[in-house]
Amino acid sequence: MSKLVYTVIASLDGYTVDADGRFDWSAPTAAVLAHINAAERSMGTYLYGRRLYETMAVWQTAGTDPGDSPEVRDFGELWRAADKVVYSGTLDAVSTPRTTLERSFDPAAVVALKDAVDGDLSVGGATLAASALRAGLVDECRIYVTPAVVGGGTPWLPSGLRSRLQLLDEHRFDSGVVHLSYAVGPWAS
Repeated sequence: MSKLVYTVIASLDGYTVDADGRFDWSAPTAAVLAHINAAERSMGTYLYGRRLYETMAVWQTAGTDPGDSPEVRDFGELWRAADKVVYSGTLDAVSTPRTTLERSFDPAAVVALKDAVDGDLSVGGATLAASALRAGLVDECRIYVTPAVVGGGTPWLPSGLRSRLQLLDEHRFDSGVVHLSYAVGPWAS
């Protein structure tokens, strides 16, 4: 069975985007992006909410310019090679190959997908990830903590959830970013 992994870049105070919807403060350095690429190499399928899909769809062409850094080219290749499932009740159609549109998030369908696909699955977008976390589907959380305090926005974890976590890995970068990876234990009430 494949793992479902929630990977996120977040501020020190726990937000994926600030109150204005911006995330420019979280742009990864080459070293951080190389680490992300190594971690994402096992992903065969990305599960996205609408907003994150619309943000990530630029990778259909991003990273194809010979002048792009090796890390950017590598991420683009990884993204284009993976299947994508977008969960949205408002999106009319998807704009990238290897992408399917689902109107609602069905935990049983995600369990079946985990059993059926090659490679691991990545869930992205704080709202969609919250649904997967609440359903007990997430096997691992990977966070890249950015040395910024943004004071509000979209939290990377939903309120009200409890879990036991086991540290799997940690890595510090010269930029001040810290990567933490945790196995997710059974949810407590």
